[in-house]
Amino acid sequence: MSYCNWGKTSGINQRYHDNEWGVPVHDDKRQFEFLMLEVMQCGLNWDLVIKKRQVFSQCFDACDYDRIATYGHSDIERILNTPGMIKSMRKIQAIINNALCFQKIRQEYGSFCAYLWGFVDGKTVLYDKHDEGFIPVSNGLSDQISKDLKKRGFKFLGPIVIYSHLQACGIINDHDKRCARYKYIVQNYPTTRKPCLLEKGVQKF
Repeated sequence: MSYCNWGKTSGINQRYHDNEWGVPVHDDKRQFEFLMLEVMQCGLNWDLVIKKRQVFSQCFDACDYDRIATYGHSDIERILNTPGMIKSMRKIQAIINNALCFQKIRQEYGSFCAYLWGFVDGKTVLYDKHDEGFIPVSNGLSDQISKDLKKRGFKFLGPIVIYSHLQACGIINDHDKRCARYKYIVQNYPTTRKPCLLEKGVQKF
């Protein structure tokens, strides 16, 4: 059984798996949305977060990082009082903070995508054994990126959260090799195969 069957746990998960998860993202707005979803998921179930995606979009101006970077106390109150929103001031404040940090990276690199994809020379990584289900909760790459983002002021983006982001935005292809989406990514995007160096917390799904 393929571990990609997580995508069949609900209709919304299947649509996310079949259309978005693991497809290389080269759009900064989508990158920021995915980072925002990862921040909101911390300590929570993914099903809860993905079902509230439209609520997050409503609260955060359709994930417009430039607008979010200008948010003040009244915006935080508005978001906290939005029906269906996750009531976490710390996460909301982290997203606003991250929007400001996101802007600084764009100023330095031209785009956040250029910064992030620069860690892998623009190619999706295929790690040995991952396509058989041996998936770590974090690895050397996510640890490196997390440490750099923290130095730049980002919050709620530890190595485990960043690993999930790298999976979601297609920097790491962690679809099962029997999954049609694995084949789609390999056939349509540049990839590179690497050994499982510096990985930790490996667990089989």
